[in-house]
Amino acid sequence: PRPPVPLPAGLPAEPRAMGASAIRYRVPPAIELPMASRRLGERGTVLLRVVVDANGLPRLISLHRSSGFARLDEQAMSAMRGARFQPLEDRGGAFEWLVIAPLQYDLD
Repeated sequence: PRPPVPLPAGLPAEPRAMGASAIRYRVPPAIELPMASRRLGERGTVLLRVVVDANGLPRLISLHRSSGFARLDEQAMSAMRGARFQPLEDRGGAFEWLVIAPLQYDLD
């Protein structure tokens, strides 16, 4: 087997894993309970795995844990695409980070 090829200098490393307490939204995800979910009494928490770029934009979003309801999971993914985060900085520079973001869906 060949040895791993080193990354060229200047390429970003893996995103830094952060806890949910690090989340500061500039624009929070627009959580809206779909009408069909409301009628059927669907509720729960969707956990999304989000890679946030240095500018605070969600670059990659995937389902980490389902609410158990596809409608809620899909709405959460859609809502997170519109979210904007406060960039995180270390030593004067913003960095890419990874977080498991909870989105709670309750009946009002």
